[in-house]
Amino acid sequence: MGILDFLSGQFIDVIHWVDDSRDTMVWRFERYGHEIKYGAKLTVREGQAAVFVHEGQLADVFTPGLYMLETNNMPVMTSLQHWDHGFRSPFKSEVYFVNTTRMPGLKWGTKNPIMCRDPEFGPVRLRAFGTYSVRVADPARFLSEIVGTDGEFTSDEISFQIRNIIVQEFSRLIAGSGIPVLDMAANTQDLGKMLATGISSTIAEYGLELPELYIENISLPDAVEKAMDRRTSMGVIGNLDAYTKFQAAEALGQVGSAAGNAMGTGLGAGLGMAMGAQMTGQAQAGPWGARPSPPPPPPPPVEHVWHLAANGQTTGPFSKARLGRMVSEGGLSRDTFVWTQGQDGWKRAEDVAELAQLFTVMPPPPPGAP
Repeated sequence: MGILDFLSGQFIDVIHWVDDSRDTMVWRFERYGHEIKYGAKLTVREGQAAVFVHEGQLADVFTPGLYMLETNNMPVMTSLQHWDHGFRSPFKSEVYFVNTTRMPGLKWGTKNPIMCRDPEFGPVRLRAFGTYSVRVADPARFLSEIVGTDGEFTSDEISFQIRNIIVQEFSRLIAGSGIPVLDMAANTQDLGKMLATGISSTIAEYGLELPELYIENISLPDAVEKAMDRRTSMGVIGNLDAYTKFQAAEALGQVGSAAGNAMGTGLGAGLGMAMGAQMTGQAQAGPWGARPSPPPPPPPPVEHVWHLAANGQTTGPFSKARLGRMVSEGGLSRDTFVWTQGQDGWKRAEDVAELAQLFTVMPPPPPGAP
């Protein structure tokens, strides 16, 4: 050993740790030859604890404060080895600083769906995820059970094990809770508290505790969610029969409108062609030639279909011929409200010019009537 290394190891008598990371849980103070000078100052800040390990055996745990490392304030260390007051101290030990603050924002989630029995849907598969925070509650136990001789221990090295514990307890809890799937969103806070309580004893064996645990979401498989969306849509629609008839009427109206537009376009094209042929014929025959043939008649108009409203219910669509039979059968009166595509709101049948004539023509009395 060089003289400079020896002197640097002997005259540095301040032991402390300033953490500038967000995930370091344990850090070992590096000392040349692991030699601790008699009377050295140990600074333990808030949110820290210092653990002394002497020859592989845990000696003392220091809470926040300023300490002079002497035999009078280290009774456990004194029982292990008498401290020499000489320049070359024979005392060699390791100092581990443990971060005792909360480490928030750690994530957990179910890797595979959890099978459980729902009182409404039967067997279902659930997924869940959330966040939690962890804190070292017992530095000595955490060092002996988890860290060992690791010089720098981070939260990533223990988070995987904690996630497994959370998922296992969540599976047991959700399977035996009996809460319907549709009500789980309203009970995530209570489920989170029950989950934290259920794993507290297991986590305590590692010297840890979970101050916070949140269940952010509990979801169903995509196929089940789509089926629930369809069921919700049916509930919004209400009367499925009335909705189907309305859709059919809308489709017929759109077809009729398209047919009317097509006929109008064809009629315009036919008139244009006829006028062109007439002008061409006149040009060829001259002013004293034979008169050209008249243009063909336009196509018949598209017949309307009608809907009837009575006692808050709609029926239809009906053709005009069917409405005529309904007049004779008593199913349509002058005060019956009717509607057709393009009409502005519901109107009484006798107020519609196209239907008013149905009530003016009365059939003759049947044969054999008195």
